[in-house]
Amino acid sequence: PDGPPLLPPGRAAAVARDLAERFAASTGAPRLDGARLLAERAAFTGHGRRGRVSPGGACRLLPTADGWAAVSCARPDDPALLGALAGTDVGDDPWPAVASWLREHTGADLAERAGLLGIAAGPVRTPAPPARVPVPASPRPVKDALVVDFSALWAGPLCAHLLGLAGARVVKVETPTRPDGARYGDPGFYRLLHAGHSSVVLDPAIDAGRRAMAALVDAADIVIEASRPRALARFGLDAGAAVAAGTTWVSITANGRASERVGFGDDVAAGAGLVCREPDLSPVFCGDAVADPLTGLTAAVLAATAPPGRGVLWDVSMTGVVAATLDPGPPVPSVPAVRRGGGWVVETGAGAVPVAVPVRREPQGDAPATGADTADVLRRLGIPVP
Repeated sequence: PDGPPLLPPGRAAAVARDLAERFAASTGAPRLDGARLLAERAAFTGHGRRGRVSPGGACRLLPTADGWAAVSCARPDDPALLGALAGTDVGDDPWPAVASWLREHTGADLAERAGLLGIAAGPVRTPAPPARVPVPASPRPVKDALVVDFSALWAGPLCAHLLGLAGARVVKVETPTRPDGARYGDPGFYRLLHAGHSSVVLDPAIDAGRRAMAALVDAADIVIEASRPRALARFGLDAGAAVAAGTTWVSITANGRASERVGFGDDVAAGAGLVCREPDLSPVFCGDAVADPLTGLTAAVLAATAPPGRGVLWDVSMTGVVAATLDPGPPVPSVPAVRRGGGWVVETGAGAVPVAVPVRREPQGDAPATGADTADVLRRLGIPVP
């Protein structure tokens, strides 16, 4: 944590900058520096590097019997789930038991058990030749499009935020029992991503709530979700039927819709191989949940494209998005920055490049309170209010 900044592998910053440029060029949205979006949350929270603990503190890099793993403990139920992984009662601190279990098990063992238990964890893999994330060139109108956003945390809301900057009407949908966890994070960052949007709360446990949710999807031009497909299917929402009716459906998952894997920005990025390496090749975290903003940018570009006159389902794998920024090959030690004057620089063949600090954009207004717009949005769309 107190060492020099390390140069990460791959081209994540360059890819992010290119995605932001593509989005602005195709939609007329304000031009943003995509590379700076990767560190934007840290500009609000003040979090910095912590070595093998993620900047936000919820994820850790731990040694396994055959390498390293990234394990997240971010949700209220996660300590109990990690206790089930380790086969013991862990109370409120699962880390000693998890670390002990991992030392005796392989990364493959962890991946199998984590998948069964719904834990956001997996081995840190060596980057392999990735399947490139497709970014087609057929733009679709975004201004005044109705975006129904079922996502939470960072990746999906960033996608919705960018579409809103391009003139879309964004409706955020939550349920009474599962509000967006980001509401309890940094308030300034939450306002940045949700200012100007509408907030709708619907209860899928009652018939009227399910009917209203389905009607919202029917009215949408673009739907954003960031959960395993079965989650919305339990509410009676059918992505295939919506696409057949002409909707653009953006599905953000840890590892693709065919996978049941759970993942968050830190463990997904590390699992895909986006980590810095110390001289002994042991990994340390690279950035703050960097898979989230990379995926949000990718999803926004895809949401703003569609075959003319047709719906489309974009299956956005966070792991795939990160892997597409990395070159295959064995890990090598990361190049450290050096002190110069009052800051840090990275020495390159073209000269010294300053290490920039995270920069925040100021929120343009307030985010709505949970459910503040439910009745108004439904009435405007001609949907009965539950």
